[in-house]
Amino acid sequence: MSHKISVAVAGNPNSGKTTIFNALTGARQRVGNYPGVTVEKVEGYLNVDGTRLVIVDLPGTYSLTALSEDEVVARNFILNERPQVVLDVLDASNLERNLYLVVQLLELGVRPVLVLNMFDLAQQHGMDVDIPRLSELLGAPVITTVGHKRKGINELKHAILEHAGRRADSPATMISYGEDLEAEIRSLQSLLDVDEHFKQHARWFAIKLLENDEAVIETIRRRFSAQHELWDKLQRSREKLAHLYGDAPEILIADQRYGFISGLVQQVTTPGVEFRHDLSDHIDAVLTHPVLGLPIFLAMMYVVFYLTFALGQPVMNLLEHGFNLAATVISSFWPAGSDSLLRSLVVDGIIHGVGGVLVFLPNIVLLFFAIAILEHTGYMARAAFIMDRFMHKIGLHGKSFIPMLIGFGCSVPAIMATRILENKRDRLTTIMVIPLISCGARYPIYMLLIPAFFAPKLCAPILWLIYLIGIALAIIAARLLRQTLFKGDSYGMVIELPPYRMPTLRGLLIHTWQRGWMYLRKAGTIILPVSIILWAMTSFPRPSTDTLAGVTDPGQRQAIGISHSVTGKIGKGIEPVIKPLGFDWKIGTALIGALAAKEVFVAQMGIVYSLGEVDEQSGALQEILRRTYSRLTAFCIMLFCLISSPCMATFAVTRKETGTWRWPIVQFLGLTVLAYTLTLITYQVGSLVISRS
Repeated sequence: MSHKISVAVAGNPNSGKTTIFNALTGARQRVGNYPGVTVEKVEGYLNVDGTRLVIVDLPGTYSLTALSEDEVVARNFILNERPQVVLDVLDASNLERNLYLVVQLLELGVRPVLVLNMFDLAQQHGMDVDIPRLSELLGAPVITTVGHKRKGINELKHAILEHAGRRADSPATMISYGEDLEAEIRSLQSLLDVDEHFKQHARWFAIKLLENDEAVIETIRRRFSAQHELWDKLQRSREKLAHLYGDAPEILIADQRYGFISGLVQQVTTPGVEFRHDLSDHIDAVLTHPVLGLPIFLAMMYVVFYLTFALGQPVMNLLEHGFNLAATVISSFWPAGSDSLLRSLVVDGIIHGVGGVLVFLPNIVLLFFAIAILEHTGYMARAAFIMDRFMHKIGLHGKSFIPMLIGFGCSVPAIMATRILENKRDRLTTIMVIPLISCGARYPIYMLLIPAFFAPKLCAPILWLIYLIGIALAIIAARLLRQTLFKGDSYGMVIELPPYRMPTLRGLLIHTWQRGWMYLRKAGTIILPVSIILWAMTSFPRPSTDTLAGVTDPGQRQAIGISHSVTGKIGKGIEPVIKPLGFDWKIGTALIGALAAKEVFVAQMGIVYSLGEVDEQSGALQEILRRTYSRLTAFCIMLFCLISSPCMATFAVTRKETGTWRWPIVQFLGLTVLAYTLTLITYQVGSLVISRS
């Protein structure tokens, strides 16, 4: 290997940047964190003609005026790490918007390789781009690609090599900001030139000072004292420009950039008639309609839940039969009536514990697949747009709804996704309420209880209702938090509406597999050991021989064994507290187990009833629960599990993302109290209504 080239992949969110990165690197990737921040760092490697390319996928950013943590990381990497090649991935069908980042890279002295991705969509929209002319005007190579089909990837690889080997022989394209602005830029630049730290990019830093970029100002403050003439000059320049034009300098600078981009686009593109009035516009007119948008969104979610039941139930039943058969076969190795701890561990602890959770994998995979379809087609972004007007009423904005939507899969990546929010109060508020969104871990609980207690035609509506309750509670809680703990103004943000796309089967399967594998891995790394611990707590200490003297019925002996175990004692200890909720000690012990992972609730119920009340004539766990509890109790269990404190993984990531123990503790205690209160009201009012009917 002769040498290596460092490559950074930049671009707007939804431009297909990560698709290009994946197409270049394939499976040769590693994930970590940037030093000192929580933003994920993804690196990949590629060998081309004897040269090793080290490629870094930067967080998506619209500009180099960094506001969010993601944008700060992207800018600092380009500014400080100085990669030899910067790939700027542009959505070719939204060229004008994507060129804003290109302009800022050129201002920074970076001559990027421009990747016009989704070029097929631009052509379908009737848009013709003069690629040689665009490359000539910007002084940068331009490669057209269709990332998900790997079109143009080979050309891109060789363009990287060629670009890295050819040093710039002419200055990069620069924007002229007009006589007045340029004069102030030059005066500030001359003051910055005296410091070697800023000399190379002195013009860029001067522009950022005029734009009032807080991160840049803070960086310069560390090098220039408060008494330095730079700060007085900056103040005079800003006041002069505001007086001349009636607008702040940052607005004037943005206007000049957009003017440059507008002229550039007119020179290099020929839009067709259908470009402005395409199919996406007509679809959005219906799906994002002020009146129709929300009912359509709710209807789509209802269809998702209906299909997970209709298509997943037969496979779930088959898996359940398989686990029961495995338990029967393994039990046959021991003599009838034997009291073997090993048999109990394997059958009751592992098979009934972990197996009781894994039987719901088909339904969960279907749910993940349906959500992936909504994401890949571009509809999830519309859902955030639809919710924007409601989110503003609670002090947030539609962009906060995006992490909440991710929360349908798992709360951990959802909390990490709040990094897209620039305002700290908005981010903390969203983090605190995300656990109220029903994640995939709660899904096995719903799938256990809903078919057991409700008629088939009611299954989808009940599941839909549970999810809606979570969303409604999250919105109400966010409103209260913004009025109390997190008072302050909320900043408006643009909600990206990417064009509708036909998702590829490969992309959907990869997305579904990643989430499904996360669930399977959780079953192996968390649920299995917790199930074994819960089994041990349910099996020990064992009752004395004298206690069991005269008891011949196996079921009765097992019931006595449970009552003497650690689980039985804990359950009976908390039973007076949870009894007003309609719960007994067995449900209580399952709820304690669910603190590690919500799915453990199902595993513990399987363990308890396998040991305590299952005999050869007993049916599946659902049948046992149906005989033991009321429909109201089942609903209250789901309600409590929906609202109550999140799993330990969520607790940990909240601690990591907020940087303090305060907020995860407040979240844990607050949700527990809220769950108890609302479940208590529901059960008591429901019992009163039932008794009078």
